[in-house]
Amino acid sequence: MIRMTKLSLACSTALVAMGGAAAAQTITIGITQNNVGVDSYQTTYEQAFIAAAEANPDVEVVVLDAGGDVARQIAQIQDLIQQEVDAMIIWPTNGQAVIPAVREAYQAGIPVIITNSNIAEDGFDFVRSFSGPDNITQGARAAEIMCERFTDMGIQDEAQIVQITGQPGYTTAIERAEGFEQRLPEVCPNVTLMESQPGNWNREDAQRVMEAFLVQYDDIDGVYSGDDNMGVGALNAALAAGRAEDITFVGATNFAVGYDAMERGEYWGSIYQSPVDDAQAALQTALDILAGEDVPFLNYFDTPKITQENMGEFDRPVF
Repeated sequence: MIRMTKLSLACSTALVAMGGAAAAQTITIGITQNNVGVDSYQTTYEQAFIAAAEANPDVEVVVLDAGGDVARQIAQIQDLIQQEVDAMIIWPTNGQAVIPAVREAYQAGIPVIITNSNIAEDGFDFVRSFSGPDNITQGARAAEIMCERFTDMGIQDEAQIVQITGQPGYTTAIERAEGFEQRLPEVCPNVTLMESQPGNWNREDAQRVMEAFLVQYDDIDGVYSGDDNMGVGALNAALAAGRAEDITFVGATNFAVGYDAMERGEYWGSIYQSPVDDAQAALQTALDILAGEDVPFLNYFDTPKITQENMGEFDRPVF
């Protein structure tokens, strides 16, 4: 049974019940997501989460979307506390700002699972488990992909690159940049990261950032983007400027548009991450915790490297 609420700009907290009252033994799990409308990954995640819940007759979920608004998400967390849900899943809009509300859920005795993008470390005491990708590892693997490509090209001692990060303050964006920036000098110490700018997980924003980079820098050998949605935005800018052939594009979270660009030979590599696996893992983590099972605090699923060379081993992403 699913209860979905998309809060309006007026921040209404009314819930719409779908399918009637829950059975006496039904487990109720509330989820508040970051921003379903921002990209196809989050849209697919929501669809997969609902499908997984519908497949379990003992589960009712209350599905909320914060629309990228921290204040709205805090209100949603407080609303789920008032509803006395059995467990709460939070996809944070901001890893630091949501901590006081997460603490309220903890104090109310509601186990909290953070999904996809972790909260800041000072909130860990109020969380039962994080379910999602290891974003620092993703960034590190992207750096390895970039370095391996430069080494094959023979430019590992002179290459210059730029970086397009995700939404400022968003843990995933911070961690993917951190992993990349830490790993790159370990594997390719002579590659120069010239500048980083946020693309806000948005293809058009990333395209504008890349347009500015192309004006500012005559020599760009590589672009690392925090996800393929932004990476393809950067690619589009380079294609329009006639400079794409000279640039190696590497991203994370392999979107369908990134996969297709790799197939065309325009985009070199990324990190393969499934929103379906992400959603199913979050729901299962909540159910395991409620069943009293021993669940690791950092409950990661694997996200392997994908490049033009091995992409035949992976299905085209569904988002």
